[in-house]
Amino acid sequence: MGTYWLLAMFSFFLFYGVAHIEAFHQTHSLNQTYKPSFHFQPHKNWMNDPNGPMRYKGLYHMFYQHNPKGAIWSNNSIVWGHSISKDLVNWLSLQHALIPSESYDINGCWSGSSTLLPNDKPKILYTGIDINQHQTQNLAIPKNVSDPLLREWIKSPNNPLMEPNNVNKINATSFRDPTTAWIGHHDGFWRVLIGSQKKDKGILILFKSKDFFNWIQDKNPFYSAKNTGMWECPDFFPVLINGSIGLDISINNGYGIRHVVKVSLIDVSHDYYFIGTYDTIKDVFVPDKGFDKINNELSLVLRYDYGKFYASKTFYDGEKKRRVLWGWINESSIQEDDVKKGWSGIQAIPRTLWLHKSGKQLIQWPIVEIEKLRSNHVNLHSKVLKGGKMLEIFGVTAAQADVEISFEVKELEKAQVLDPSWKLDPQHLCKENGSKVKGVVGLGPFGLLVLASKDMKEYTTIFFKVFRGNKKHVVLMCCDTRRSSLNHNNDLANYGAFVDVDPINEELSIRSLITLWWRVLGHKEKHASQQEFIQLWQSMIKHTFMCSIMEQLMLKSRS
Repeated sequence: MGTYWLLAMFSFFLFYGVAHIEAFHQTHSLNQTYKPSFHFQPHKNWMNDPNGPMRYKGLYHMFYQHNPKGAIWSNNSIVWGHSISKDLVNWLSLQHALIPSESYDINGCWSGSSTLLPNDKPKILYTGIDINQHQTQNLAIPKNVSDPLLREWIKSPNNPLMEPNNVNKINATSFRDPTTAWIGHHDGFWRVLIGSQKKDKGILILFKSKDFFNWIQDKNPFYSAKNTGMWECPDFFPVLINGSIGLDISINNGYGIRHVVKVSLIDVSHDYYFIGTYDTIKDVFVPDKGFDKINNELSLVLRYDYGKFYASKTFYDGEKKRRVLWGWINESSIQEDDVKKGWSGIQAIPRTLWLHKSGKQLIQWPIVEIEKLRSNHVNLHSKVLKGGKMLEIFGVTAAQADVEISFEVKELEKAQVLDPSWKLDPQHLCKENGSKVKGVVGLGPFGLLVLASKDMKEYTTIFFKVFRGNKKHVVLMCCDTRRSSLNHNNDLANYGAFVDVDPINEELSIRSLITLWWRVLGHKEKHASQQEFIQLWQSMIKHTFMCSIMEQLMLKSRS
């Protein structure tokens, strides 16, 4: 197994109690080569967007974009895979929910959402690719609503419900991914958003319906922005101004509520979100000040995640009064290697999502059910790490680990002055301040070396660096995978962002969920370690990073 190290490029304090490291790990047999332990994915072949997650009759349902014919994406064979769970951790795979079968979806059943109508009647709205490769919006309902597994779905004879035509002049190849629908309490009409574009402008198109079958396009876009391209996989939901309790999407007006719009930008493969006001009378979204900069500078708009994380989708868990976030992590390996291993794509660990008390960003944290996997507690007591030193953590040798560590930083006056222009490119700054960069000055880097090989030729670095801004300290958080593998065909990128935390009054904390597994290399079997996923959450949650590293060769990491 790989080795775990603490990294220090200057002196800092590692404490047990207030600041501590905990590692909970569990070894279990893997009956399929290459398969990760923590994350949701089908038994084999390609998976991408999470679709229509919901809770129904005591069970969680996860639908997903899936190619049952191979480990790469296909433009005419995408189906809706379907799995169920009691705890969002352990999943049972069911038959496909939707497969291409009709003229309006014969070339693929693409992404969409589920909606629970009154009296717990679930419906699915999804995008179909028709015989002309045009994108249409369609409805499916359960064959038997009394079946808690929802094993069979029937497509509506009214399909397609929404489609491009000469009157609406909607872009026929950029019209997809309906959101969860919500009802306007002032008029009783259902509403749904569809992602689209006009030239370089990203658009959310609003449709209304009284009966969920006959939909009328609203005269004004719900929200739009220039120079952003196609808006895929939109999401829209309310959040409490004060409190972490989730809200159903149809709670769309009233005191103490803000709204979130999320879009996935295909041109850059990132998810961006906006916090603002939903005008229920005009049926438009108005972003708060600071969230209206997308037309000027995309880097100023917040993201859920600053690593591999795309096409995300939330749902309201009414049983536990929380909003849960899913997101797709694509491969870092090349397609030829994906074909060899027989699968591609995983879903990120589901996270609970709520609004920070400042109202300026969202907070996210792994769902509490993940802690069921914890066993064999390994504890490192308070330590002081000197600059340039590393401290090995013993006892973390299992197939998966859930690591929590906190740092208390001293001598903040030594922090390097931050050039304001650097904030526009934190990934470049992570590259320039990595653990192997010579001549780095100031406070950091310090953090973790995860799954480091004994010869230190392979490792992944997760680290902080503290800078001095005009009025306060600024903390950079990075995940650097450039040395994670000796196979340079892989995507060995570094990821980073500035996190909103005050190192004077707050600790700098990391939580890392790490998976290892067995690998087969060519015609020889070798025992290797793989960190396919490193997930970082800062203690006050400011931003999240993920590194998904799918290697063809042996991978060990240091972070």
